[in-house]
Amino acid sequence: MEISAELDRWGHTDLFAETERLASTVPEERAWQWPLSPLGETELGRRMAGFDDVRWRVLGLWAQHRLSGPHYDRLAEEIASRVARRKLKWTTEEADLLWRLCHGREDNGYIALCRLTLPLTATASLPHDMRRRYVEQAERVRKTLGDHEWPSRAGTARRLDDFLAEHADAADPVSAVRALLGERDRFAATLVADFGAALAAPEVFPLLRHWHGATAAKPSGVWLATAGKLLTPEAVVLVREILQRLSAHREGPVTFRHDDREWTTTVFLHDRTATPLRGLIWTCRLIDEPWVTALLGDCAVTCGTGIGGSGPNCRDERLANAAVGALAHRGGLDTVPHLARVQAKVRKKTVLAGVARALDAVAEAAGLSPERLLDRTVPTFGLGPGGVREEPVGDCLVRLRADTQALEFVNARGKTVKAAPAAIRKDPALAELKATLKDLRQLLPAERFRLERALIEERIWRWREVTEFFLDHPVTGLYARTLIWRILQGPAGIPVRTDDGWELTDPAGRRIQPDPNTPLHLWHPIGETPEAVRAWRDHLLDAGVRQPFKQAFREVYLLTPAEERTGTYSNRFAGHTLRYGQAKALLNQRGWSGPSIGHWDHEFGSDRGAAVKDLSGYRVRWAMSVNGDPEADGWGTASFCASEQIRFYRPDEDDTDVYGYARDGMPLTEVPPLVLSEALRDADLAVGVTSIGLDPHMVAGHEDYWHSHGFGELTETARTRRDALARLLPRLSLAGRAELTDRFLRVRGDLRTYKIHLGSGNILMEPNDAYLCIVPGPDRSEQPVFLPFEEDGGMLSIILSKAFLLAGDTAITDPTITRQIGG
Repeated sequence: MEISAELDRWGHTDLFAETERLASTVPEERAWQWPLSPLGETELGRRMAGFDDVRWRVLGLWAQHRLSGPHYDRLAEEIASRVARRKLKWTTEEADLLWRLCHGREDNGYIALCRLTLPLTATASLPHDMRRRYVEQAERVRKTLGDHEWPSRAGTARRLDDFLAEHADAADPVSAVRALLGERDRFAATLVADFGAALAAPEVFPLLRHWHGATAAKPSGVWLATAGKLLTPEAVVLVREILQRLSAHREGPVTFRHDDREWTTTVFLHDRTATPLRGLIWTCRLIDEPWVTALLGDCAVTCGTGIGGSGPNCRDERLANAAVGALAHRGGLDTVPHLARVQAKVRKKTVLAGVARALDAVAEAAGLSPERLLDRTVPTFGLGPGGVREEPVGDCLVRLRADTQALEFVNARGKTVKAAPAAIRKDPALAELKATLKDLRQLLPAERFRLERALIEERIWRWREVTEFFLDHPVTGLYARTLIWRILQGPAGIPVRTDDGWELTDPAGRRIQPDPNTPLHLWHPIGETPEAVRAWRDHLLDAGVRQPFKQAFREVYLLTPAEERTGTYSNRFAGHTLRYGQAKALLNQRGWSGPSIGHWDHEFGSDRGAAVKDLSGYRVRWAMSVNGDPEADGWGTASFCASEQIRFYRPDEDDTDVYGYARDGMPLTEVPPLVLSEALRDADLAVGVTSIGLDPHMVAGHEDYWHSHGFGELTETARTRRDALARLLPRLSLAGRAELTDRFLRVRGDLRTYKIHLGSGNILMEPNDAYLCIVPGPDRSEQPVFLPFEEDGGMLSIILSKAFLLAGDTAITDPTITRQIGG
């Protein structure tokens, strides 16, 4: 055979035969059994320890010969990997032979990658000018691989890409960039198209090749030192531009091809793209520019949130962790708002753990707790006490307003207009204000989240801290000034500004002036009398105070006799059919992780799971299961899920056993009332927003549930909605045409009388209770009436919109509605 003739000319034939004999001493079951027995226990393994350079090279040739055969040889692959890890003096003839043996019968891409290990290793030991002779053969292998790659051989694929990039066509420099990045997702294609020439420039390309090797979880000191030597001003400019693109990038459909197959899937970033981007993010540790921190925060949020911007998983966990790590490395108070935004948006525990460590480190350096550190580091964006910033731009005055989250323009004639005058549209000062507005819009939801979490966790501050870091703050104050604050074990009030600072006023108008050291917390209705709660609700409506989340109108869930009987679990929100994807996204936004259920592997429990939340030191577990047709779902992710029991666990308890089954929870009578109430409130919200009983049309196979939920008894959320409507109706123009019953808002039109269910928003028409289907429009941003809270799900505004529409039913022109009314 050819290899024997080659080795005979080199005097290695006997060594090759000896290797063949020694290999036969390895047990045959190594070819397929797992786990493998140690190779060192065989005669070949023992002899390998004493091999010299020549024998190691012959052993590698033997392995390559076996790998070029028609069948996969596991032992040959293992030996090839061992030989490749040694620094050997390969000759040109041996490299030629290894490359020729690389092109055996191609069973699949994995075997092709196995055959590449030694040729690439031998080629790397040759002089640079001699390596080019193998480019054509390397390109043949890359073409063979197609779009598919094997994670266990990703390192070999990267070495192949790097080799091709090193010897790319000098007449087409971008081809070198294409070789490293590929074009296997939309972002990689963008990088090649928009930045290819800049990345291929001599000032940047060596750093790009270095990024291509960012395969570890964290950058080593050696890696960063090399990056520092390769970093140039031209590369710094590209880092900023690429990170801006990455923070705005979203997943999309990508078509892959392998052999004769073609398939399309949703991709955020391909592994081949993510690796150099991780290196790029690591390099930000070496760049001392003011824009770095904000861009790292943007990228951490983009990569750390799930597909579609929500969910317990990450678009790319590696890049999210890299960005958080770079923020942690920078340290300093300016990183805190960006870490807080990641904490508010991301649900992946590994990423959140990195954020917590980073915040702890900054807090320790500042001598504060992480919570108090966040209080002190919320940016003001240059806004004045009223939440307004004014900047002259050209001959105009531009106002940045926190309350409307918009820019206002006062032109040269003194007239306020919404759009920027043409003369200043390209002014850098306006671009800076637009960037600030973007940052403000991103911060406000994080501040809302932080305040609601403080309410649930019963955080305590001193009055001087409340006034300085909340009430006087131009951003956080937008929310804090509308909330009810309570002196510890004392009276409560809404903040009112006076000539001397701030006071609290209660619904009766009484003023309270706390001492600077007085401890306060956010008021929660769970510990209040019904009379006190009613007084606060009336006061909010009378004063026109709109709260950022439900506080005065917050639902309270007390332990029921049925839950006392079940003991360790609650069935209050069991038995509902929910839209799985929607329920999962909503719960993720509320701080729950999971569940991940579907039809793919029922034997191993893929049809059952749980949403889990850590709440004030306790763990809550809400069990769920698949409820749908596997054929209709394509044997993949479930369209519908069934809600089951809710259990609670102490801080030191596991919620599952070694087999993954739920353990018995703690007695519900021992769960702190606030923890119980807030967990059940989330469950009620999920049911109230994602139940199929809310659908305008019945879902096939779930007709009974649709009727029972769509028109049945009200949940606590719906009862709170009814209470709000009872206060709102007398103030509305339709008051003479509407009345509240136990479950419905009854509206009298000129043609029919309509009953709008206060839980689902579904409508029945009198006298025969015929169902009326009205689908809310896509834009419900304009409320028909003032609402005292920003309600999750928007059902109260939907009900009011339907009521106003039906009260004037003779003016309805939509034929899809008029046909139903007339019928």
